[in-house]
Amino acid sequence: MSHSIRPYKPADRAKLIEVFMLNVPKHFDPKEVNDLEGYLDKLPETYYTIEVDGTIVGGVGCVVEQDLSGSITWIFMHPDYAGQGLGRAAVEHCLSILKNDERVNVFKARTSQTAYRFFEKMGFQVKAIQKDYWAEGLDLYVVEMGR
Repeated sequence: MSHSIRPYKPADRAKLIEVFMLNVPKHFDPKEVNDLEGYLDKLPETYYTIEVDGTIVGGVGCVVEQDLSGSITWIFMHPDYAGQGLGRAAVEHCLSILKNDERVNVFKARTSQTAYRFFEKMGFQVKAIQKDYWAEGLDLYVVEMGR
């Protein structure tokens, strides 16, 4: 299996939305697709498309926030590719980009109870939990890691 993580192109949008919807409702609420589309419209230069053998299987974003924290955003994979190291590769890709900005000393992600352990395995710590944040039964977990 050969994978690549490359800058997002508008031509990726439909396939990324299709893959995103395969993660609803387990990892995302259906209404979040509008938020993802808004992100792709406003910050396309901060998003990356993940491919395996030339097929789009997921995406990830990374952006420096106003508070100068580095955020890993909108990470998702096609369920058939879960557990194959692509999520780790995506987070490592974003961390390498964010670490190039010396102003950034804290790296964050906003996730849920379905994925926070994945981030913990990569060295992030849970800093806050808010019940039913994304949707009923889908809680917000804020995870952080220092430089």
